[in-house]
Amino acid sequence: MNDFWIYLMQHSEYFLRILIAGFCGAIIGYERKNRMKEAGIRTHLIVAIGSALMMVVSKYGFSDVLAELGKADASRIASQIVTGVGFLGAGTIFVRKNAISGLTTAAGIWATAGIGMAIGAGMYAVGIASAITIIVIQFIFHGHIRFLAKPSVELITFRLSGSDGSVDVIRQRLKEENIEIMSMRMDKSASGTVNLDVYVKFPLEYKKEKLIDVFVGDDNVRTVEY
Repeated sequence: MNDFWIYLMQHSEYFLRILIAGFCGAIIGYERKNRMKEAGIRTHLIVAIGSALMMVVSKYGFSDVLAELGKADASRIASQIVTGVGFLGAGTIFVRKNAISGLTTAAGIWATAGIGMAIGAGMYAVGIASAITIIVIQFIFHGHIRFLAKPSVELITFRLSGSDGSVDVIRQRLKEENIEIMSMRMDKSASGTVNLDVYVKFPLEYKKEKLIDVFVGDDNVRTVEY
């Protein structure tokens, strides 16, 4: 009976590690979700729980075999977690019309796996401190810190009526707003409408929402997306 309670206490402690890892992952995912990123709470939570579970299995799941065969390298599963999660993170990186997005989210998933592994290995302080550090870094670098600020480069897609001079009007309006045009690509549909993709560089502290007001009332501009 005593052996059963010892067994139960040990496995309860292992499960506690997994729950703590999942909580840390969920916090990181919550920050990503609030910024409308591809991987949110569920993804980070599952990555953290899965990493912690595999780490616990790596350390304690082969005790009966090791009793017969001797020592084994418990770090092998940990190394495979790092590789596997790297592929998972790569799936959140998107390249669309020469613009790359999702790198920070991919790095966050990879770091979340590390947090899960640390807590799964029983390194509670390191895992929790790392989760807090990641959250703090995200908030700092997403904040309005002047010396870290840089011009924002965005893709703006205009859908125009196709009338003569509509593209020139777009150029002129953007110039008046001190928005630098990096490149343009135009497609004309069979119906006569024009889809115009414009890569622009916004001035520092420019409110992007102002773009809507700039083109409101222009009959040539049907939609504006950025």
